[in-house]
Amino acid sequence: MYAIIKDRGRQYKVTEGDSILIDLTDGLKEADKIEFNEVMAVGDDQNGKVGTPLVEGAKVVGVVEGFRLGDKVIIFKFRRRENYRRKKGHRQRFTQVRINEIVV
Repeated sequence: MYAIIKDRGRQYKVTEGDSILIDLTDGLKEADKIEFNEVMAVGDDQNGKVGTPLVEGAKVVGVVEGFRLGDKVIIFKFRRRENYRRKKGHRQRFTQVRINEIVV
């Protein structure tokens, strides 16, 4: 069984046992339970249910596994012949969640 969930403007296709990276959520610790109530579609190999826009009564339950850093992104600004160079770096922080249960 799979579900398409929405979390803060991003959509994820998940199945039970999957591990996903979502944007960092303040106030969570490892082994905390997290519920995703915005389920947009639920289904399996034979049939599926698509919400308008959400599936009523459906939710996805997961457990926080830890926190990770994304790949480093380099921001480099440059203007030729003006001795203008600026270099900055950024690493996005994520929360790693293991999906335990899809409730329909």
